[in-house]
Amino acid sequence: MGIKVGVAGCGNWGRNLVRNFSQLGALGAICDESPAVLKKQAAALSGVRTFTSFERLLESDEPAVVIATPAAMHYTQAKEALLAGKHVFVEKPLALRYYQGLELVELAESRKRILMVGHILEYHPAVALLRRLACAGELGKLWYIYSNRLNLGKVRQAENALWSFAPHDIAVITSLVGSEPSLVASLGGTYLQGGIEDVTMTNLVYEGPVRAHIFVSWLHPYKEQKLVVVGDRKMAVFDDTARDGKLKIYDKGIEWNAGLPVPRQTAESVLFFEPTEPLEIECAHFLSSVREGTQPLTDGRSALRVLRVLEASQMSLRNGGAPVPLQDVATRVAAA
Repeated sequence: MGIKVGVAGCGNWGRNLVRNFSQLGALGAICDESPAVLKKQAAALSGVRTFTSFERLLESDEPAVVIATPAAMHYTQAKEALLAGKHVFVEKPLALRYYQGLELVELAESRKRILMVGHILEYHPAVALLRRLACAGELGKLWYIYSNRLNLGKVRQAENALWSFAPHDIAVITSLVGSEPSLVASLGGTYLQGGIEDVTMTNLVYEGPVRAHIFVSWLHPYKEQKLVVVGDRKMAVFDDTARDGKLKIYDKGIEWNAGLPVPRQTAESVLFFEPTEPLEIECAHFLSSVREGTQPLTDGRSALRVLRVLEASQMSLRNGGAPVPLQDVATRVAAA
């Protein structure tokens, strides 16, 4: 018999997790505080138990729990699940404070339990292919990366656009560069609700030449999800909103002629990959990690790196865009 999971939170995103784990034959129970939501989900399922209490879900015999509740609940519920001996898949962000995320990682390691965080973009076949190309040196030395994650709507009330959208891009950029930034600076605008930024622009400074910036907004006239990677040999564009040709490689760059920089304009290639749903890949990866006892691609430690950038960016936001060394986040934790 395969591994079964219990999914906590069956709302807008949680129902997608319910669907995928059900299709993988691994759904044992679902939990939501709303009886109406539970009833609607259970109508399309068979042999799946339902709970309105997270504590009751933890008492069930599923060895793993998937947490898709609001971000403010992630830390508390993930901690309760780990203390109950469960393997945990928690949606991003891992927590809302770095020190909370660190506590969860250390707890999972001490209990020998899998802790995986839902940074779904890392499981996108296009991103996996782009990462392989970058690691193989196809783009040459990386120079700069930028990402836009823009839309109209999905306005949150408990978290700003930075915490809602940017974790995806921070995770991917970190995996492409292979290290954390040394310095972060972030500016934002608050228009709809007091104290909750609707738009943020974050600059990441890495040791060496690499620079990156992330622009996120839920107050934008059209949807855009685009990642641009510029190397000294080639450039790549991942456009997740494109119907076709989501990943392109541009054999373009700058060459020097008689001491002057001259643009090199050559071929453009569309790269193809298996059109598998990233969430299906992510869910299957979690089940495999639990079954084999191996650390997932987006484990707790990788999520901590994302969380540290988020917290440094938030510190910068609150200080009018003043640059914040990432070391300041770790120092503040040590002093707490």
